[in-house]
Amino acid sequence: MYDAYQQQVHECDVEIEGVLRRLSINKKKPDAPIPKPKHRTKQPNQLNFNVRESLYHLVGTDLTQIHGLGPYLSLRLISECGINMSKWPTAKHFTSWLTLCPGSKISGGKILSAHSRKSNNRVVAHLRLAATTVGRSNTDNTALGAFYRRLSARIGKAKAVTATARKIAIFFIMP
Repeated sequence: MYDAYQQQVHECDVEIEGVLRRLSINKKKPDAPIPKPKHRTKQPNQLNFNVRESLYHLVGTDLTQIHGLGPYLSLRLISECGINMSKWPTAKHFTSWLTLCPGSKISGGKILSAHSRKSNNRVVAHLRLAATTVGRSNTDNTALGAFYRRLSARIGKAKAVTATARKIAIFFIMP
């Protein structure tokens, strides 16, 4: 059964690669070569083709240069949000759609609540996971990791995850 499942996974990888190739046919190829990868770790269930290169030709920038976003997570974010970011006029609109911005329950001039809304959006779950990963990685001193650790010490880990996920989302929409 293992071999049968591996064959089905390989067929899915070929299909994903074909879709990415068809989507990038009419796109202009980027002038600059793809940057060096930040990490060379191999994921156990990674796709059987070069996802970074396919996404680089599709989007025009290397999304894996954003700390916390690997090739697989970048592919998932592109599949959920698309490549046309003109749906959101600004990054603030995008983070509001993701429910990563503070809420604004105000009555009579008094702020009742500023908690961010709950969401079942898969993109939010992926960004929160990336934020947690960035915050826990002590091996590479990144600005996002320092931001997470500074906020978690001051306001708590849950709010720090939301703030860091919002910052990663802003980097994603405005590369």
